[in-house]
Amino acid sequence: MPRILYAIQGTGNGHLSRALDIVPLLQARASHLDVLVSGPAAQDLPFPVRYRCHGMGFIFGKKGGIDFLKTFWQLNSASFLREMRQLPVQDYDLVLSDFEPVSAWACRLRQKPCVALSHQSAVLHAAAPQPTRADVVGKSVLRHYAPATVSYGFHFGAYAPGIHTPVIRQQVRRLTPHPGDHYTVYLPAFDEPTLVRRLRYLSRTVRWEVFSRHSSREAEYGNVRVRPVSGAAFTDSLARSAGVLCGAGFETPAEALYLGKKLLVVPMKNQYEQACNAAALAALGVPVIKSLGDKHLATLDQWLREGRPLPVHYPDETALILDRVLQEQASPAPALLA
Repeated sequence: MPRILYAIQGTGNGHLSRALDIVPLLQARASHLDVLVSGPAAQDLPFPVRYRCHGMGFIFGKKGGIDFLKTFWQLNSASFLREMRQLPVQDYDLVLSDFEPVSAWACRLRQKPCVALSHQSAVLHAAAPQPTRADVVGKSVLRHYAPATVSYGFHFGAYAPGIHTPVIRQQVRRLTPHPGDHYTVYLPAFDEPTLVRRLRYLSRTVRWEVFSRHSSREAEYGNVRVRPVSGAAFTDSLARSAGVLCGAGFETPAEALYLGKKLLVVPMKNQYEQACNAAALAALGVPVIKSLGDKHLATLDQWLREGRPLPVHYPDETALILDRVLQEQASPAPALLA
């Protein structure tokens, strides 16, 4: 059995959500497993984390996009180079990276294979849906942020060999969803006042449950309830919702579709990956709007009145995928472990 390093990008919820299922499966398939988490938003996890790194995370803004100024200032190049050089990737038979840059660049530095196990690797595949507007810079950032020698990806559909349907965590698979009378909202690139103002303007009769990264306590503004981001509370709200309004990330839209919830997405500005996700979701029939501005409110209102869930088939194949990865990529290298 191989010694494995599993490295996870901690920014956002999707990578960490996948890890909840993947880590126990890897623990059962490795002689030794170490976990690395990087990024400013890494949360507590129910398994040991050997390495916590600063990495190169993106910081969400408050008006619908990435705050590039704050992102720039937290990219401490000296810290990243130190973490990259000190990470002992040579001590492992297999390095798996879920879009995690420290491990990926440490492998590149030591000419060691790095296996991508991520949504981003599927987004970059030629067969995956692409936005109509080209973004050369965004695509380049996605390709070079965490470079890998071989890739296994997850996407909204199995568009090609090596691309698999989403990892739906067991916590969600065990839910019994039912239609409630509220809509669950997760738009981390918008601040609380903006969301409350726009949602109340849209409808004062619909109940909204907003999960905000910018709020530390619950608050009620008429028909809008704002709650801090919490995994258990968010999952419960998702299962009981009438529908989901969220960004064009990956895990939240995938879980909403899996639970049979009608879905509308607002892609984050200046984020190539979300533009690609929006293209894939639009192909499935999911409504996509560019912002919460006035000209898009008619689409939101129509979705509230007429939107319907879309059928998807997301089987539980995580164990089979990991078995394939280990069979094809894990090769003990005793000389590197000396």
